[in-house]
Parts: sequence; structure tokens; C-alpha cells
Amino acid sequence: MLMNPVQAAAITWHALRSRDHPLLAQIVVTRRCNLSCAYCNEYDHHSAPVPLPLLRERVGHLARLKTLMVAPSGGEPLLQLDANAIEALHAAGFEVGVETNGTIAAPPGIDWLCVSPKGNAPLQQRSGDELKLVYPQVECEAQPERFETLAFTHLYLQPLDDTERDANTRAAVDYCLAHPRWQLSLQTHKLLGID
Repeated sequence: MLMNPVQAAAITWHALRSRDHPLLAQIVVTRRCNLSCAYCNEYDHHSAPVPLPLLRERVGHLARLKTLMVAPSGGEPLLQLDANAIEALHAAGFEVGVETNGTIAAPPGIDWLCVSPKGNAPLQQRSGDELKLVYPQVECEAQPERFETLAFTHLYLQPLDDTERDANTRAAVDYCLAHPRWQLSLQTHKLLGID
């Protein structure tokens, strides 16, 4: 997650002040998704949402650790995350960052919003901090030029991680070099062989 300079300074100060407190924790709120992208390994269609008491327990533990930011994830986190949940996370002292497929309008209060559009899925969330597009995608609705006029501060291309990953990475790099508004996004853990 990238953030504005004030957020980056706060995180840096937090990290320098103490190594005993996590900066960022990802909290799985659901494994369900309203899409079924062939390349995604973050969802399923049969798991129940994480029970609210278990989420409260996890959030409480992270608050006791003085974690700075939480990133509710899934599947599609906006299937379960609403304005009340975001308000509760803020009340517990967290900054909140979310990555969504953009098919559901994001509730107010999210501190950092990343939208990652998929294929020909209808895009409801047309603004945010960053737009991260898996590249290449075959659908004409998922081409980078379609998103350049939307209200996102940052535009990222992330190479499609499939059997053609090296070629996809080269294609993403070439596109970014030819279109400087776009920047490259890499899933470093996958490049290192950590799945």
C-alpha cells in the first residue's frame, strides 16, 4: 500500500520509535468474492464470512499490540466491510486500507483505497488512492487506457501471474515505459517463490 507523505512519515516514526509494534496487519474478513477470476487464489465460494466475535478478538489483539494500520481483505472485503466496521476500526486506533475489485461502492472512512478492476466486471468505485490493474487481460473493458481518466492518484500495472509471467512482466514494463502515468506493481513474495 502506498500512502501520502504525512501517512508515510507517521509510519516511519512509528517504526523508529519501537520495533515491538506491527505497522500493518491484514485481516481476512471473508473468503467469498462476487467474481471468479481464473488467476486469483484469494477467494472461494463456500466459506462463511469470518464470525464477528472472532474478528473482534483479532482486532482487540492487534490494538493491544498497538498496530498502526489494518487492511481488511478477502475474497472481496466489501461484501462484509461496511461504514460501521470502518468506524469501529478507527475507534480502536487503526488507519484502514482496503483493496477491492471495485464492483461495490466503498463505504466512507477508508484511509487508503486500492481498486483492482477485473475483466469485464462492472466498475462501481471510480475513484480512490490507487488503481491496480492485472496486466494483460484479454477483455477490452480491462485495458489500461480505459482507466486513465478516472479519479485515482496512482495507476499501477501488475503482471498477470500465470505460466507466461515473464512475458507478462516484460509487457507491463514496456507499457509503463511508453505510458509514464502508469507504474509497475510487483508481488514480490511471488517473485521470491513465497506463496
